[in-house]
Formats: sequence, C-alpha cells, structure tokens
Amino acid sequence: MTDRLEQSKALASDVRLSILGWLAEPDAHFSYQVTGKPSEIGVCVTLLTEKLDMAQPTVSRHLELLRRAGFLTVNKIGRWSFFQRDEAAVIDFKAWINDNL
Repeated sequence: MTDRLEQSKALASDVRLSILGWLAEPDAHFSYQVTGKPSEIGVCVTLLTEKLDMAQPTVSRHLELLRRAGFLTVNKIGRWSFFQRDEAAVIDFKAWINDNL
C-alpha cells in the first residue's frame, strides 16, 4: 500500500515541488543534457544540482525523498543517476487527494 503520509511530506517543500514541475517537462527544462534525451532516460542529478544552485548532497536528499514517496524513478547509467517522474504515481496521488479532501 502507498504511504500517503510519506507522499504528503515529500511534497512539503518548494524545492521538491520545483523538481517535480521541471521533470513534468524535462525536455523543455533540460534540453542541453548531452547524455541522452531527458524525457527518455531522465535528468542527471548534476543538472538538477546546477539548476537549484544547491550542494549535490542536498539535492540528492530531496531526490531520495521523492523517490521513496514513489514520485520519481531512477535510471542508473554507469556512475550517473537520471531521475524521471513516475506519472502513474503522481496521477494516483492527485486522485487520492480529490477523493479524500
């Protein structure tokens, strides 16, 4: 079963909401990614770190909270991690909010 409390906590951050927003349209926000098309392989942590102008460990912590909540998936290519939104999980959470509030 999905942990709705963990999902709600994961969304309680402007930084994490920004990440989810950018990853909704990754090609528009990260078109300069050279490793591969962001909508196909995800967005590299390095690019998210640069866009947020934060330290990499801090960004990784935000990404991990979103991943544990089920909103992101990670694609490892070599030593790099690429993150994508899990659209099914986002849609499911929105439906749950609509049904319960």
